[in-house]
Amino acid sequence: MSVFANLVEHLADLLQPLFGASAAAAAIVLFTALVRLLVHPLSRAAARGQKARTALQPKIAELRRKHGKNPEKLQKAVLELHAEEKVSPLAGCLPGMLQIPAFFLLYHLFSSDTIGGEANGLLGHQLFAAPLGGRWADALQGGVLSGAGLVYAGLFVVVACVAAFSYRLGKRMTAANPAAQAGDGEQLPGLGAVTKVMPFMSFFTLVTVAVVPLAAALYVVTSTTWSVVERAVLYR
Repeated sequence: MSVFANLVEHLADLLQPLFGASAAAAAIVLFTALVRLLVHPLSRAAARGQKARTALQPKIAELRRKHGKNPEKLQKAVLELHAEEKVSPLAGCLPGMLQIPAFFLLYHLFSSDTIGGEANGLLGHQLFAAPLGGRWADALQGGVLSGAGLVYAGLFVVVACVAAFSYRLGKRMTAANPAAQAGDGEQLPGLGAVTKVMPFMSFFTLVTVAVVPLAAALYVVTSTTWSVVERAVLYR
């Protein structure tokens, strides 16, 4: 914790001439970008894996029709198909899983009053008028139109725009991908339900932003935005 706190402080010092009192917030955004750059090779591999898994969907649909009444045999056949085609069904989870420690590190760093037995100086940093250690509920105490309230309103607008773009991107990718059809123009089993749930999944980010410290919320918003842009580029 102390090492990471020093890293954030040093990044904030470097960015202070450009961002002034919001330098620590800019340091968190920069840290998030560095994390995403580190996992970008895995994201590219996940994109290749996703394309390969999508190409297998018609074969998997055929296996479902053939072994639908025997779940164990179906599962074994699907695993054998993935092994034969050298496609990992879990590869797409790695980029997200590797970011979890960074998120929780930020969460604990800006939720702790002390670090290494000393007062947590990072809690004094702000994004405009909103403390990085504060939450949306704290901002509401000063009013929705207060400085802190407007900061959160801005974050909510960004998340809503990114979620809407992500949903439209997902629908466009599904419509443009003939491999996502099981045959006779019908979607693969479960794909229609996933498409309907996607917009709600995207907007769950709003809940996260509202309940975690602002520093962790900045990480979530930056990482989510990066993910959507990255997906638009890698899956085009």
